Amino acid sequence: MSAFSKSLLLFALNWLDAQLTIMWVRGGVATEGNGLMAYLLHLGNAPFLLAKLSVGALVAFTLYRFSHVALARRGLHFVLCLYLTLMLVHAATGASALGWQPPDALVSFFHLPDRLLALFS
Repeated sequence: MSAFSKSLLLFALNWLDAQLTIMWVRGGVATEGNGLMAYLLHLGNAPFLLAKLSVGALVAFTLYRFSHVALARRGLHFVLCLYLTLMLVHAATGASALGWQPPDALVSFFHLPDRLLALFS
């Protein structure tokens, strides 16, 4: 996949993240974790989208423009992995909003770190 395609994918994932965030926050399913973006979202959808898409476009363009530098290529891969992970979080949020209950084995897996830390306290 070319650097241009990866940059377009990054921007598309950024746009999808913005749309899903608006849907979850406006639906009362989730809150925005970033304080600045939460404030912009409080002002309305347009300021939130303008800021989010502007920053996303600037980052995607910068990583594309400097894709000949190894650090930029690694950064692009890293950010794409972060966004793909974030899409899994959005999928879990959507499943939870639709009433899906995870199996007990999955729930206990995610509580395992808490139980391990409790052994030392």
